[in-house]
Amino acid sequence: MDMAGSTAAIGEAGGLSGGYRRPADEAIAADARALSEQLKAMRERLFAPTAMKTLRSFTSGEAAKLIGVSDGYLRQLSLAGEGPQPDTGSGGRRSYSLSDINALRRHLADQALAKGNGAKARSYLKWRDSAKGEHLQVISVTNFKGGSGKTTSSVHLAQYLALTGHRVLAVDLDPQASLSALFGYQPELDLTGNDTLYGAIRYDAEARPLKDIIRKTYFDGLDLVPGNLELQEFEHTTPQALSARQSGADAGPLFFARVQSALATVADEYDVVVIDCPPQLGYLTLSALCASTSVIVTVHPQMLDVASMNQFLYMTSDLLGVVREAGGELNFDFLRYLVTRFEPNDGPQAQIVGFMRSLFGDRVLTSAMVKSTAISDAGLTKQTLYEVGRENFTRATYDRAIESLNAVNGEVEALIHAAWGR
Repeated sequence: MDMAGSTAAIGEAGGLSGGYRRPADEAIAADARALSEQLKAMRERLFAPTAMKTLRSFTSGEAAKLIGVSDGYLRQLSLAGEGPQPDTGSGGRRSYSLSDINALRRHLADQALAKGNGAKARSYLKWRDSAKGEHLQVISVTNFKGGSGKTTSSVHLAQYLALTGHRVLAVDLDPQASLSALFGYQPELDLTGNDTLYGAIRYDAEARPLKDIIRKTYFDGLDLVPGNLELQEFEHTTPQALSARQSGADAGPLFFARVQSALATVADEYDVVVIDCPPQLGYLTLSALCASTSVIVTVHPQMLDVASMNQFLYMTSDLLGVVREAGGELNFDFLRYLVTRFEPNDGPQAQIVGFMRSLFGDRVLTSAMVKSTAISDAGLTKQTLYEVGRENFTRATYDRAIESLNAVNGEVEALIHAAWGR
């Protein structure tokens, strides 16, 4: 290895200032600051003047489809003055916000209940009924190989469930905070400290109630626990807490029960929690898995990714076995493999998907998340496909992508309802 060349490369990365070569840590920190400023400027251009994201309104046709009624019936409600009234634009076009749609769901559910039709009411308002034993559904989306579509799958699932009338909490457990970025947060600017799930699961006196950390989003019915680099502290403090426990000190619940304990304090407010796990099998991921009622493992259908997933499964099994022996409860309602970034016309990918189905059967979701330029194009402005309108893409591209997303997420929704006994 050419050490002189390597040193020169570091020097070039650091740049020359005042005749001296900058140390690598200072050069990287300078790059981070420069990038942060540019991201901040970009956000302010995209979401001016408040630099906060908002959700578009929905046409009457879209609103009717989300609620499960006809557009004509929605028009009748509007003319009769029942429920929230839509905004009316040019040509008499009606549009609804997501909060309007959810208010209409509650209105229609109340009407159905007044007529003694509980099944109809539930079709409008999908909230879980804890009195009937419908438990909080906690879904961890995980894989320890980057590029498996984990965050993309997490955010679209959380948004889909909110759009279909569930109360959802999205938890960003990845220190890289990509999920938070998609919800409009720039972690190093918008979070001042103790603002992530770490604030609720830490071992010292600085711990905060989770309800004080949760933030509302621009999606009605969808709240967020944001993430940033402080989550990594849990990986450092947990071994210390385990050592202290061996010495007789009481540090509260063991690490694998802390996420579960935190979520239990807000369980009554939500139907589903979607956790975007970090791309590594550390204490954070193990804690999330132990808090989970269900798990989705994202898989990119390439042989290297499948081989990597094999190691992930072995490691997960070994570590969860240790947790179970220490008293952790591990009973999942469902565990499913989700094929992501799938190209149906790619022969080798199709072979690998067939190989997985032959091995795992119905544990592989029937639907796959197809690779789409529509999803990546929306990501350029930190948006998801559920946020941007169809008019921003060619119809065929948009329809193919949204059909794939809805099929995947609809399948997960059906699994959730089955776990509730519906």
